[in-house]
Amino acid sequence: MRAATIRDGEVLVEEHPDPAPGAGEVLVSVAAAGINGADMLQRRGRYPAPPGSPQDIPGLELAGTVEALGAGATRFSPGDRVMGIVGGGGQGELAVVHERQLMPVPDSVAFPDAGGLPEVFTTAHDAVFTRAGLRPGERLLVHGAAGGVGTAAVQLGHLLGAHVTATVRNGDAWDAVAGLGADELLEPQGFEEHGPFDVILELVGAPNLGANVKALETEGRIVVIGVGAGAKAELNLAALMAKRARIMASTLRARPLEQKAATARAMEKEVLPWFARGDLRVPVAETFALDDVAAAYDHFAAGGKLGKIILQP
Repeated sequence: MRAATIRDGEVLVEEHPDPAPGAGEVLVSVAAAGINGADMLQRRGRYPAPPGSPQDIPGLELAGTVEALGAGATRFSPGDRVMGIVGGGGQGELAVVHERQLMPVPDSVAFPDAGGLPEVFTTAHDAVFTRAGLRPGERLLVHGAAGGVGTAAVQLGHLLGAHVTATVRNGDAWDAVAGLGADELLEPQGFEEHGPFDVILELVGAPNLGANVKALETEGRIVVIGVGAGAKAELNLAALMAKRARIMASTLRARPLEQKAATARAMEKEVLPWFARGDLRVPVAETFALDDVAAAYDHFAAGGKLGKIILQP
């Protein structure tokens, strides 16, 4: 098979042996695969794939058609449309995924969109709903709301019945983010003056930490899922104590199978029905053929986009 391949800090297309599904696994013919920030870090040698995943083929999410089943795999049949999170290897023509990490693609969702759905919506749902426990009527602040996870979190918060505030650096994207359900759009600087917020989804990193604590409501929750702008900051513990607040953090990639399967079942129960009804969508900024993978990565790195960059092997 052909696949995007990391070599000396660059991404190119190379031939690889076709993978074969093991016990409980599914061989998927990949129709679409999203590019995420973790792929950019992996290209720079800063975020290696977990053990058992391809180390040189990037890609944390994919969608495609079931080609073959490994021993004991029974959840899906050849020809089924599936999508899911993987530890790596999503950006190739074929990929092997454990059946418990896969989800069915709703009939209303086309493959390009499905390829950019699993990572960002699972991340947003796990952080905002499962970990932070956002409730209807609460105030949610989403930093970096024009990116993949940000656009997912804005939509999920809106559908839950929360008041959603979004920080977006690119003013040209404000109308689009508002169209996804944001009640209020802010510049990144000075957002703390618009609180208090019950839940803050932190996608930027350490520079926001102090202002986040200032912006919290009493018993508020901060969930950190991105540190692209920095990972270390000074924290005023007294301010955190005074608000009886919580700071938590999360990643998906290195979780064991049981935990990844749990997030997939939560998605099937709580998120995919919204997609089936047409209440949620995956904003796709642009799609690229596999042969244009270098241009796709450059486009992602340039920033300023709204939504996902999708490879179509």
